[in-house]
Amino acid sequence: MLDLVDRIVAAHGGLTRWHQFTVATATIVTGGALWALKGLHQDPDPRKMTVWLKEERASLIPFGAPNQRTVFTPDRIAIETTEGVIIGERQNPRESFSGHEKTTAWDPLHRAYFNGYALWTYLTTPFLLTLPEVKAKELKPWTEGKETWHRVRVQFPPEIATHSEIQDFFFGEDLLLRRHDYFVDVAGGFAAAQRVSDYKEANGIWFPSKRRAYLRDSDDAVIEDSLLVSIDLSEVSFA
Repeated sequence: MLDLVDRIVAAHGGLTRWHQFTVATATIVTGGALWALKGLHQDPDPRKMTVWLKEERASLIPFGAPNQRTVFTPDRIAIETTEGVIIGERQNPRESFSGHEKTTAWDPLHRAYFNGYALWTYLTTPFLLTLPEVKAKELKPWTEGKETWHRVRVQFPPEIATHSEIQDFFFGEDLLLRRHDYFVDVAGGFAAAQRVSDYKEANGIWFPSKRRAYLRDSDDAVIEDSLLVSIDLSEVSFA
């Protein structure tokens, strides 16, 4: 298993190069049906996402107003101005999702927390598989259409904020990520499958620039007519 993870990481740029960087930035454009289910408006405007690579920390700007940004860590979420004035904050934010279902309305802090942990997870995949507290094992190969993919099941520790404790990552014959399955614990734990595509290279790191998350059925098949979240990434940089 360690050999497979090593080869996967190498295909995405390699650990030596990854460890040269401390931060990643990207322009993101988001859409999909989830936001309306949560009582939120989603516009097509581009935003700048920043994630830190050696700690779980993220920020998105603008958020709610041109001079406002989010400040995410697993134990705190805040919305503040670019001058540092706090608009709103929540300690232990995961607790605020207790009892939530798929259609439970979110406030801006709920959304900011979800955005923070999700984009941190996406922009650090697959390198986060090498973290000592993350446990990974290879499952039987997965057939998707005419392709056969490696399937890696990952168990995340409680201190990492992410979709769910157990998640599956699917890698093609070229060892690049093709799909990411998880349970959305902050929205009732429904099963989701995220297709990733359109690989780009930035600073020697390879990443998918398109992500499309759908519902997933009991056989782990993607329900194609249920696009929940779309994310397009551009202007990605590692520094």
